[in-house]
Amino acid sequence: MNYTLHQLHVFLEVVKERSITKASEALFLTQPAVSIQLKKFQDQFPLPLTEVIGRQLYITSFGEEIAEVAKNILEEVNKLEYKAKAYQGKLAGRMSISIVSTGKYVMPFYLSGFVQNHPAIDFTIDVTNKDKVVRDLEENKVDFALVSVLPKHIGLKKSVLLKNDLYLVGGSNLDKDRKSKINQIFLEQPLIYREQGSATRNAMETFIQGKNQPVSKKIELTSNEAVKQAVIAGLGYSIMPLIGIIKAIDDGEIVIIPYPGLPLSTQWNLIWLKNKKLSPAAEAFINYLENEKETIRKRHFNWVKK
Repeated sequence: MNYTLHQLHVFLEVVKERSITKASEALFLTQPAVSIQLKKFQDQFPLPLTEVIGRQLYITSFGEEIAEVAKNILEEVNKLEYKAKAYQGKLAGRMSISIVSTGKYVMPFYLSGFVQNHPAIDFTIDVTNKDKVVRDLEENKVDFALVSVLPKHIGLKKSVLLKNDLYLVGGSNLDKDRKSKINQIFLEQPLIYREQGSATRNAMETFIQGKNQPVSKKIELTSNEAVKQAVIAGLGYSIMPLIGIIKAIDDGEIVIIPYPGLPLSTQWNLIWLKNKKLSPAAEAFINYLENEKETIRKRHFNWVKK
């Protein structure tokens, strides 16, 4: 066999995306380039790694086994590189973090200084909904997770980063023309929800059920940014984390509607498994956070206390 590390990397991306088009986008390569590397890799095996049925690409059972081996090979190669950097006195390694979608407004600010100080550390950040974040952490697929609601069924350690408040909000133009009283908003106005599995969705539903408020119409969207744009456009009202809409509030596009029992207050927590043996890079990141998180909060999130 005469495969290259590049071919292994291309094949793993195709396995991950189940699509040559998506793999080429993720690798910043053209589709023909990915197809050529995939064919060269396939030519070294007597059994098919992939198959196309209709227009859908599938990975064969043999291909899945080869993908697992390829993953292990690349991990070992990475270890060689990290060991070389460690001998040069550089903190090196790989870290993975899974964050809930609204956390994209938080986590980059807590990472940037650490990344600048340790350029030999590679980061993978997956932005998804709460259910997948918790599942990835529970299955030990990631080193850390960023959540606002702590899962109770897992033994965890945590670092509290920032306060997280959720308010009832509406588009400025929509609310200016609203005729109904505040306590009738849930009954008379469309409500915009995040998708199932979202912590924001769970908090919103729990609050409304606790108030025994009937809801006239629900609109479901799959990202915080989509909900924000829908609120700005006047599509309806929602309960949203302040951190994702602060600029829209400052710009006068969204207004906070005072409502009894709101805001809902939680915290942004960086969490990791209690019994997990952390890498030197992960340990260094936790130490960095404990020393710097208050400085980061004052520099980038001082508006939270206001």
